[in-house]
Amino acid sequence: MNGAINYTHTFSSGVVWHWPIAVYLLLAGMSGGALIVALLIRYYKKQTGVTPLFKGASLLSLVTILLGMVCLVADLDKPLYFWKILINYNFTSVMSIGVLALCIYIPLSFVVVLYAFEKELNAFFANHFTFLKAFFGLIMNILNFIRPLMFVLTLIFAVAICAYTGFLISVLVRFPILNTSALPALFVASGLSAGIAGSGLIAAMFFREDTHSSDLKILHAIEWPVMAAEILLIGMIFVSLIIGSDVQKAASMAFFSGEYAKMFWIGVVGIGFVIPIVFNFLLGKTFAHTRFAFYVSSLASIIGVLMLRMFILYAGQTYSIFI
Repeated sequence: MNGAINYTHTFSSGVVWHWPIAVYLLLAGMSGGALIVALLIRYYKKQTGVTPLFKGASLLSLVTILLGMVCLVADLDKPLYFWKILINYNFTSVMSIGVLALCIYIPLSFVVVLYAFEKELNAFFANHFTFLKAFFGLIMNILNFIRPLMFVLTLIFAVAICAYTGFLISVLVRFPILNTSALPALFVASGLSAGIAGSGLIAAMFFREDTHSSDLKILHAIEWPVMAAEILLIGMIFVSLIIGSDVQKAASMAFFSGEYAKMFWIGVVGIGFVIPIVFNFLLGKTFAHTRFAFYVSSLASIIGVLMLRMFILYAGQTYSIFI
């Protein structure tokens, strides 16, 4: 396609995608994950009002996806030309499809924020910009009329964004750690994990949600099956490497030696998995129900997902078919 951006043409040897891409992958996954869990809980409990969790998840989703886009654009060789990828699409390219999904998802996440903060925005316009109050009311009347449709679309594209971050790098066939069918599923699971932790944190810290509330109890119940799915998918990737070709076996050494192994065992396993499990199951129920345990476990989960993204990205690019 004429004018399309080839996002793999600079891959020669060594690490080309650095930490800003890892942060982008975290933020995009967290954004999608937060909206997925918030909307599913809303459907499950048949909620019609605005809850602290819904406010926290919607705000987190919009902020993280926007910050993620800043990281993505900043990592480009020519960031001022990023707009070209917004007008040149190749529907055989994972990146082009992902960009299109982002162009739909970001406005949807903004609309969800409008739903969550409609009351506060009405008061703001009434007190400060009265000439905009009627216009804002008209916009919200239209949006409220199509609210069920908007929520369904948002849920679909939130899942797509989580999966897209995995598909984006799994198509790089030269890299055994990256080129695995389990990677998109792992990124969905880890995005959900970060979204669960982040939305609970924001709801409790900024919107006075009780850490023992009904919504956060559901989040807490979802957290452990999601973590189990992460561990299972990581195990599948590892097993596929050690029983694979010589190149794949060589790539499996990223789990055993060097800086990447430390990143995995300390960052992903130690911080991301062990700390939440110890704090919630091995130190007694009294400690597990404290706000300290809630905040530390949530932060550890987010850090663990970031370390997982860093490990996959850096180790994945280091071990290629040319090593």
